[in-house]
Amino acid sequence: MQQPEIIETKHKDFTHNWVSSSRFLWYCQVFVILAFVLGGCYGLYANRYKGKPEVVVPESSLYNPKYK
Repeated sequence: MQQPEIIETKHKDFTHNWVSSSRFLWYCQVFVILAFVLGGCYGLYANRYKGKPEVVVPESSLYNPKYK
């Protein structure tokens, strides 16, 4: 009678190999931080100050008002 072959997968498991799991978690943290930084930069770029707008000011509210 032949015994079934036992395949040792404990060294490949995420929960049992702290080296690969810590490397994976570190890459996840780097990716998440990078995503937040790039998203924040894009948000600031999309809502940036676009210059001095042309505002129509009534003549009666100027520093030296002009009345009719």
